Amino acid sequence: MGRGLTLEQLAQELNQMDVSYNQKKNTGSQLSKWECGVNTPTYLDIRQLAEFFDVSTDYLCGRAIKKVDLVETLASSADVCFGVQKLDTKEKGELYELIKGFLKGRKERGLHGIAEENGDMQLNLENFDEEDDRC
Repeated sequence: MGRGLTLEQLAQELNQMDVSYNQKKNTGSQLSKWECGVNTPTYLDIRQLAEFFDVSTDYLCGRAIKKVDLVETLASSADVCFGVQKLDTKEKGELYELIKGFLKGRKERGLHGIAEENGDMQLNLENFDEEDDRC
């Protein structure tokens, strides 16, 4: 995640970002005070940092990534999307059955791992046709 920037360079990068919600200028001294706990960044500052580093504000605030129970999610009335496609109730049921079958087959074949890097699953999406709109 680190980009090898000094605090002054980071402040300059943040000041160059095109964000409508945070118009005040940052300084290396200000960022140093955040880092040392002398001052606390505002929500807008945290939001801008999250955007710059491409992480969530929760991550910057030290909140753990929430585990999602897929069974619960698929059984609920919550919207579930795959890329741009919203899944209806029947599709959510079919997805549940696919996952259940996959896990059963994996267990029967003795496969117990997924390629991971830094705790994130690596997906090959080279042939995945994704549109700009998101669900």
